[in-house]
Amino acid sequence: MEDFACDHCGKEVQGSGYTNHCPRCLWSKHVDINPGDRAEKCGGMMKPLRVEGTSPRYRIVHLCSICGAQRIVDASETDSVDALVALAAGFSST
Repeated sequence: MEDFACDHCGKEVQGSGYTNHCPRCLWSKHVDINPGDRAEKCGGMMKPLRVEGTSPRYRIVHLCSICGAQRIVDASETDSVDALVALAAGFSST
């Protein structure tokens, strides 16, 4: 397990070893090259850009604020429904 405090909203998150974004604000950190490896040295904040897919398999597209990399990750069952709906409607936490 890897618990962390979200660098964007401050939420204390209980990690599972593969947790890749905050369930409250959906922001992430650019730390993986491959899911769960924590081998990426960039470390930039990953802004959630949009939601893709259909229920029940939504995916979140993130953009790194430092290097510009885009990553697509699966939404989690613990993600805030309000945050997902807001992101799908085009409103993101800035």
